[in-house]
Amino acid sequence: MRHAQNGRPSRLWMPRSRGAVCGLILVMLGAWGALIPFVGPHFNFAYMPDRDWAWSTARGWLEVLPGAAAVVGGLLLIFSGNRITAMLGAWLAVLAGAWFVIGGEVAPTLGIGSAGDPIAATDRKRAALEISYFSGLGALIVFVGGVAVARLAVRLASDIEALARVEARAARAAEPSYSKPSYMSGLEEPPSEVSSDALTKPRVNRLESSVDEPNSPKGWRGQQAGTATGKGATHLRWPHPQS
Repeated sequence: MRHAQNGRPSRLWMPRSRGAVCGLILVMLGAWGALIPFVGPHFNFAYMPDRDWAWSTARGWLEVLPGAAAVVGGLLLIFSGNRITAMLGAWLAVLAGAWFVIGGEVAPTLGIGSAGDPIAATDRKRAALEISYFSGLGALIVFVGGVAVARLAVRLASDIEALARVEARAARAAEPSYSKPSYMSGLEEPPSEVSSDALTKPRVNRLESSVDEPNSPKGWRGQQAGTATGKGATHLRWPHPQS
């Protein structure tokens, strides 16, 4: 859970590793409690009726429901990073384990029915079935859920350090990134722009420009020089050579 204003984690944040181990154990125990009545007859380790995947209302209320609740509680412990949500998952697992223990005793009163008689020839196997299916399984789920509740109820120093690291990363991510300013010395002048015409247009000779312009003050002499040059006559040069 994060604050809406700054995006930083709230005080209810916790590392996910806090309830991961307990959550994984609860998932396995809950899956066992929900599936063993359907696959147990295949190994001759079950209650009546002695058939694989035989559904009954009593099995749904006394075994499948608490097993699924324990699995959900374990998943909340594994994937939740919020202390309240993880605490809810732990308490859900505790209630599921308690129902495994007392469900068979209160089922006739609630009109749910009975889980059936154990398929066992000896008292030892009968006790093993009772412990594996109901009382022992429920007590173990209650214990693991209680450990998870105790771990979630306190804040350790490691939680505070982890929260500080997460807040520091969130603060660095929220800071705007500015580019470094570029400084220019006052003695340095920016390079002047060079026109593209200076690289493509040749320099015009002043004499040629005076010939092309009829109103130029040197137009007559320029025309005479240009005519003489064009005809190749050297005696028209100014001044005339003295022979």
